[in-house]
Amino acid sequence: MGRAGRRLPALAALFYGALAALVLLGVRDVLFLYEENRCSMTYMYEYPEYLKIKLPKKTARRYPAYELYLYGEGNYAEENKNLLLTGIPVLFLPGNAGSYKQVRSLGSIALRKAEDVDFKYHFNFFSVNFNEELVALYGGSLQRQTKFVHECIKVILKLYRDQEFAPSSVAIVGHSMGGLVARALLTLKNFKPELINLLITQATPHIAPVMPLDKYLTDFYTAVNNHWILKAQDLRNLTTLSVAGGFRDYQVRSGLAFLPRLSQHDSALSVVSSAVPRAWASTDHLSIVWCKELILATIRAFFDLIDENTRQITDDPKKRMSVLNHHFVRHPAKMFEENPEAFTGLTGAFMWITVKVSKWTYSVYNDSDGKYFTFPLASHRKSYSHVYCENSMLDTNSWIYGCMNTNSSMCLEAADLSWRAELLPTTKVVMLKLQDYPSLSHIVIQVPPAVGKKYTLGCEFFEEDSRTVQLPVTHLMSFGLSSSKILLNSTGLLYNVQLQHFNQIYQAFKIYIESHCQSLKERKPSIYRLHIPWSHEDSIIVAKVPSLAEISAKLHIAQPHNDSTLPELNIYSSPDCQYEVILKTSLLQVLGQIVRFHAGAFPVYIVSNILLTYGGQLSTLRSTGQCSDFSLELVRTAKPYKVEPLISIVVFLQGFNWFREIWESLSLPEVDAAVLSSQDAWFPLVSLILFLFGTGIAYWSGVFFSTSLRLFSSLWLTLIRPTVLQKDKLITPRRLCGMISLALVSWTTCGAFAILIIYLQYLFKVAKLHVAVRAEQNMHKKDSGHSKETSQNSSTHTVKAQSSMDSIPDATQSPSNSTTIAEAVNSLKMHITILNLFTWIVLLSLPSLIYWLKNLRYNVRLDPDPCRSTAVILVCILEILMNSSTSEVKSRQSVHLQHVESAAPGSIYSIGCERVGKECSFPTRRKMEAS
Repeated sequence: MGRAGRRLPALAALFYGALAALVLLGVRDVLFLYEENRCSMTYMYEYPEYLKIKLPKKTARRYPAYELYLYGEGNYAEENKNLLLTGIPVLFLPGNAGSYKQVRSLGSIALRKAEDVDFKYHFNFFSVNFNEELVALYGGSLQRQTKFVHECIKVILKLYRDQEFAPSSVAIVGHSMGGLVARALLTLKNFKPELINLLITQATPHIAPVMPLDKYLTDFYTAVNNHWILKAQDLRNLTTLSVAGGFRDYQVRSGLAFLPRLSQHDSALSVVSSAVPRAWASTDHLSIVWCKELILATIRAFFDLIDENTRQITDDPKKRMSVLNHHFVRHPAKMFEENPEAFTGLTGAFMWITVKVSKWTYSVYNDSDGKYFTFPLASHRKSYSHVYCENSMLDTNSWIYGCMNTNSSMCLEAADLSWRAELLPTTKVVMLKLQDYPSLSHIVIQVPPAVGKKYTLGCEFFEEDSRTVQLPVTHLMSFGLSSSKILLNSTGLLYNVQLQHFNQIYQAFKIYIESHCQSLKERKPSIYRLHIPWSHEDSIIVAKVPSLAEISAKLHIAQPHNDSTLPELNIYSSPDCQYEVILKTSLLQVLGQIVRFHAGAFPVYIVSNILLTYGGQLSTLRSTGQCSDFSLELVRTAKPYKVEPLISIVVFLQGFNWFREIWESLSLPEVDAAVLSSQDAWFPLVSLILFLFGTGIAYWSGVFFSTSLRLFSSLWLTLIRPTVLQKDKLITPRRLCGMISLALVSWTTCGAFAILIIYLQYLFKVAKLHVAVRAEQNMHKKDSGHSKETSQNSSTHTVKAQSSMDSIPDATQSPSNSTTIAEAVNSLKMHITILNLFTWIVLLSLPSLIYWLKNLRYNVRLDPDPCRSTAVILVCILEILMNSSTSEVKSRQSVHLQHVESAAPGSIYSIGCERVGKECSFPTRRKMEAS
């Protein structure tokens, strides 16, 4: 039994260490294991300047911490100092802890673009200074920011009031929480929706907050999203684009950046930056505002949105969506045209060449003669369903046409099919379904003169089934030990590998593509694209041939219930090469997905484990009179079956309106499981996994906390003389005054500040108790050693020792001192558990404290304060708890039994002393023994 008892804590430490290690591996995957930054830095050609816009006195007095600026550079900045603006207004809203100066990338690129068109059109970029507030963690200022932005829009439009082409609306670009503030404008009662017609958000968490730390934040989200769902018909004139950063952005996962799906609202578009044409790069949370490739796509879209008649952004919602799709979804490698001509004439003294084979490739270098290659469709329609063509010349000219002439020698007028093409990193491709073009007689490929240029073209006709293969993904529980493989002997230019049963966010795979070629001649690079059909979150990799490429396959959002499409791995291959596709489950990335989607729920599960442990300590104390260590009690009491059934029942009842009404009437927060379920991020066993992870974190945080306290007490003992153990009263006038003072501090300043003060006071109290216990234990050990040495000498000096015992009471043999130490140790264990629990509360309240400290010069009182009521309650509870001891919890019977078991056999002296007082004389002992 002894060995088993000693082995149990070691096994528990090993088990919870493994759980904590799994959490750390998941955190490592989220924070460090992502693709390298492929964005180019945006540079200013002239020194950036920010002209402060004077606001009305009423607005400036109401919002003293906020400001409005106009961006400029060089001569452009000098010309705008008198605020005689003639451009198109764009307002930039920074996000959580963001700076108004982040507008410089957009402003500088737009200025360079305006110079290219001789300032025929140009944009004026404004930016709001929100004082770098932590609005992602503290939601009390979101409503204030929204109202200030409304005032800024009115001020901006007044600057153009006397201009010839005066704007009636403002375009908004919002980064992070700035995008949410822009959406919240429409919830204001006196806001006119026509004041904004275009909204572009960058890495904005639209669905839910990253960390729902206070009710003001969650209430703000609920109000905004409910308004956009209920008032969808009123939003048709507003075009919204949300750009997410991909897996490099570990602060805001891309699934949160997708706009709520609205069946009535077709003017919203959500994309991931890795899928944006001509960018094809994942961005982190900050680089999304300066990523040159992404900023160029945004500015090109802005200039294509201009209406030549009004010199402002077009009022046509269809054109706005067409432009955004052109630049952010599918770029046809052509300049945007609102109404491209249906037919175009094929002119020029080009040679006409007929191609009758089903697979054709052509390389050209330094050819001064242009050519037209015609592919008759009549001979291919019976055998093939699709035609695929690619062109490595990345210009913006038309290159593929459809001819409806029956004469096969030449085609004078044809339909331009270049608009059906798609731009990829090293080529532009087009795939046509022949059934969709029954009137076409020929496909025509134009090859212009290539003086000093080299490029290749290729076309092939194929049956769709012959180029589509299905690959079942490996099971989650395979842990990467098994794999799915498929071998493609490439005879064509395109293959689609459909990934079966890949539709949940907790799935993550590594895909290895190994290419081998028959000859060693130089070949064009292969392009691998992981295409997710239900969302724009594709990722593209360019690899040399032959090579071994690695692709991470994981989702930002789960597959919708009404969608039956399959994710695809598109392989734009080289002919005469062999491709082996190997797919394995990646345990590391599975852990990363769990952390990415559910890290916000970790504190709840950690705190629940600490509460279970605290309850177990109280129960053990009442039944045995002894308080066990935090780690031992956690092993005994932290069981999933004590929490999981309750969560399942509450989630089930949340589906009923009557239960939700009761829940909300009690001001209870929404259950994390219900929130994640609504985001399609909840899956079987996830609650059990999170509970176990929370247990591991709670276990090792308790070990770390206890170890830190022990080291601190050792340092204290070497520097300061320890205090004597003494029992404190629960309530004294001094403590009552302190309690009232902290409650007033909470009510008049900041609740989190009062929580921090009481926490530091409690921490000092526990550290002081720890030092006193260590000192008493050390002294007790020395006295025990001295008493043993005295007892060894008593055999030769019996008479002398007996006379000494009759005259001097032996405190070392009295159990009162050891009982006091044991009681102090029990109290210390309880205090450490309470302080561990309280540490997490302090950490969760820090954002509002930081916000209050940053805005202290504007207002001493934090309003609204999410911690005010909580702080008053905690101050009263902790003031009592920090001065309490385990003697208040023990029953009298438990105390008596404890002393009987600890006393020596036949020694009634110890019990008598404990009942009478701290000291007993030896005559009293003799009388008690005689009786």
